[in-house]
Formats: sequence, structure tokens, C-alpha cells
Amino acid sequence: MRSGWFMMIAMCLHLCIGAWAGSGRVIKVLPHLLDAKGRHALSPSLYDRDAYQAELRANPDLCHGLRFDVQWKARRVDAETLSIKVELVTSETTRDKPLVLQQAVKPSWLGSRWAKLVLDGGEFKQAGGLVAWKVSLWEGETLLDSEQSFLW
Repeated sequence: MRSGWFMMIAMCLHLCIGAWAGSGRVIKVLPHLLDAKGRHALSPSLYDRDAYQAELRANPDLCHGLRFDVQWKARRVDAETLSIKVELVTSETTRDKPLVLQQAVKPSWLGSRWAKLVLDGGEFKQAGGLVAWKVSLWEGETLLDSEQSFLW
């Protein structure tokens, strides 16, 4: 009987400690091509955004940048060491040596947040065409979560 109570207390303690550990999640990743004015759409309409993105993909000479909009959330983490990293495989790089964009972020008290990581200018032209991407949320050296494209 005592060993049963001991096991139940140990399990409750384990669950409570696990609930207080830091956690984070990458919810959504939206890669967008940008035109010369830094726009990914001509109007707020999702239909217009998708149409303009198709136009930019069809006419690479109109593209002057690439932006990753990343929706994420994190709780009970060290806000000073929290960052988002985007690794890109392009026509000029490989998965072993990807092009890396990284940005420090601050968690929100309520819900999720969005981060925008941009590759533009000469770096965008040198990178070549996008093949695959991987987005990860980091607390210092600890990986909290990641999302990747199908070809990663």
C-alpha cells in the first residue's frame, strides 16, 4: 500500500516539474518573395497576395528579397537568450552549409507572436533560388521546436 502511494506522489511530482519546464513552438512559417519596394502583396487580400506571389515566382527579375513570417510562442523561457533561426538551402548552398538568418525575439505574456526575417539586397541575389528551408526556435543552445519545408 505504501509503495502505491509513493509511486503516485512521484508521478505527480514528475508531472508538476515537467509542467514548469520551458516550452516553445513554431506554429506557422510563411515564406514570401519581395518586390523592389519590399512588398509581398499589393493589397491586404489573401487572394491578391497569392496572385502577386505567383507573379513574382514567374518573373524572378521582379524579386528583390525574401521574407519569412514566423508565428511562434514560448512559455517559461529565458527571454534574453530566445532566438529564431532560418536555415536556407538555395541553388548556391547545400543542406550541410545552409544560408542562416537569425534574430533575437521576446516572448509574449499572452499567446503567440510573429517574427519577420528578411534576406534582401546583394545577399538575396547571391543566394540564388530557394530550394528548402528550416525554421527553429532556440533558448540559448537548447532547441525548443522546428518546422521545415517538404524538401528539407
